[in-house]
Amino acid sequence: MDYEAHRKQIYQPLQAEGVFTWDWMYGEEYALAGLHLISAELRQELAEATERLGAIFTKMVGVIQQGGDELLLELGIPPETFDAVRVTMPVPHATVVGRFDFAPTKDGLKMLELNADTPTGIVEAFHVNGRVCAHYGAQDPNAGAAEQFAAAFGEVMAAYAREGRPTERIWFAALDWHEEDAGTTKYLLEKSGLAGKFVALADLRVLDDVLYVLEGEEMVPVDVWYRLHALEKLVEDRDEDGYPTGEHVLRLIAEGRVAIINPPSGFLAQTKALQALIWNLHEQGQFFTAEEHAAIAKYMLPTYLENRFLGQKAFVAKPIFGREGGAVSLFAADGQPIEQDGEEFYWEQPMIYQELVEMETVEVETLKGPYRGHLLWGSFWIGGRASAINARIGGRITGNLSYFLPVGIKE
Repeated sequence: MDYEAHRKQIYQPLQAEGVFTWDWMYGEEYALAGLHLISAELRQELAEATERLGAIFTKMVGVIQQGGDELLLELGIPPETFDAVRVTMPVPHATVVGRFDFAPTKDGLKMLELNADTPTGIVEAFHVNGRVCAHYGAQDPNAGAAEQFAAAFGEVMAAYAREGRPTERIWFAALDWHEEDAGTTKYLLEKSGLAGKFVALADLRVLDDVLYVLEGEEMVPVDVWYRLHALEKLVEDRDEDGYPTGEHVLRLIAEGRVAIINPPSGFLAQTKALQALIWNLHEQGQFFTAEEHAAIAKYMLPTYLENRFLGQKAFVAKPIFGREGGAVSLFAADGQPIEQDGEEFYWEQPMIYQELVEMETVEVETLKGPYRGHLLWGSFWIGGRASAINARIGGRITGNLSYFLPVGIKE
């Protein structure tokens, strides 16, 4: 059977079921039909790295929440969010649904970033990957991982309830016109085990210090809000009259009038400036235990708020809240650009500077023929535990058009 036939057998049923409908994006193939096999040892190391780093980021977020405004500003946190991000964590980990990105290099796995606020790639890892493995009769590295969502969402809901917050009216929100965002949010709603409903972001309203959903002609209050809508984007949200609705919602979050998932602490863990702070403390031999220092040395890269690499080593410049490779630039040690993202977003943000590493390259089949690209591992961090993994393959900057590459375990 040729590649195209395999692809139809895999993705046509998924399309018909309606759970995963974005195997093509922007008119290009996105989800590949081949299977990349890895060792059980690599699978285990991804899990170990995820949990060890997750504990470090959680520890740091707890400290930052007690810090002053100056520290938050240094980390690039918008002032409009200061009160909201200081809302203490209702659970003993920085976020409910997060994803670490790791590059496989000659020196082992190296963490590039953490998306602790609004990660995607979820349906691909937790649902689609298993279907592709079944098609080829391979072992799925993510078998059973989707069961973690109910436990993680249940834990944060119980924590909010213990704080005396109302938790009955639960809404999961995303851009309803964005196929991937809406599909991801609906999948999480199903797997969360919560008695919630999906709502378009456009149908949320703020009135008299209450967040509402416009459901038909009725305004229904929101007690708990899962949002696939980044907190830094909320800062910018305004209604048609120019009223800063996003800032109003942030005040409601700070005052405990609406509970959000991911919690505000996830936004603190998201800033790449936190990686620079962790690395700085590590270099000084401060704050962390010996085991934590060992994990940082093994899995993290030298990262700074100022460029210490020029004239010394090749480096990457990244916006602190960028996504999908937006505004990322690669430079040689002498400062000559190697590659630069061509998208228009995130260029206005402060940058961090990180050592450039050579990522592993693999060759895959696509509808356009063989393609050799750079491999990036996503490792999900759900309810404080390592969870499903996914692989992306693309250019040296892993962008929006990088392929999703299904993964199986070697027998």
